[in-house]
Amino acid sequence: MKAGIYFNKKHLKDNALYLEKIESRLKKEGVEFKRIAEITELDGLDILLVLGGDGTILYVASECAKRNIKILGINYGHLGFLTEYEQEKSDEALNLICSGKYKTKKRAMLEITYGDKKFIALNELVIQRSTGVQNFSNTVALKAEIDGSTVDNYLSDGVIISTPTGSTAYSLSAGGSILAPDLNAFILTPICAHSLHSRPVVFNADSELKIASSENSKLNVIIDGKIVDTVSVKTSFTIKKSDFVTEFITRGDKDFFNKLLIKLNIWSK
Repeated sequence: MKAGIYFNKKHLKDNALYLEKIESRLKKEGVEFKRIAEITELDGLDILLVLGGDGTILYVASECAKRNIKILGINYGHLGFLTEYEQEKSDEALNLICSGKYKTKKRAMLEITYGDKKFIALNELVIQRSTGVQNFSNTVALKAEIDGSTVDNYLSDGVIISTPTGSTAYSLSAGGSILAPDLNAFILTPICAHSLHSRPVVFNADSELKIASSENSKLNVIIDGKIVDTVSVKTSFTIKKSDFVTEFITRGDKDFFNKLLIKLNIWSK
């Protein structure tokens, strides 16, 4: 087994001792490992230990998926919904991977294509009006089709197309439903639609979704929270389930809803 350690550089000073502790344990167990500073250094790894929050995991998720690298997240951030362990449980995390007695869970991803560009996303694709000083646009008109059938014409700030993994993120904040992670479904959520009937739509993940802009509006293309492009001409986006999956190392705890209550601070008796 060859492991990599990737961490949020902003928190290195505060967590240097934890990092040294992890490296010392891996060395003691005879596990080959290296620190990962750049995406290009992921080649050849079997496991990637990600020390950070959800944003840190999202930054490397697509590249790990392309290389069949399993991810074990240890929360050094804030929410940590995608992480398997909290920081104080790092010893337990190391016991899991050193023993090799772990399970994995595979999370579906989106494949997004338009023009000659292609991206994959673990959480979501956001097609949103640009608010930049030079590229500012008001509401945008977007048409959605699923398997060739019109779903709606949205006059809105944009739309979010989310996986079950991403349904607890931006889509949830915009009024979308929570999808259990084992559902073979995606969700299309409009952002501030100027209509009483425009609502989130859950659809089969084996379907093909097309989003088309009907006018030359400035649109930001956002993949897993990062702006990857700005388009200013009529554009048609095709979204479907990717052949790639993100594979997480897990303890085998299947109580998704308990984690949901804890992480989102929803208290129930």
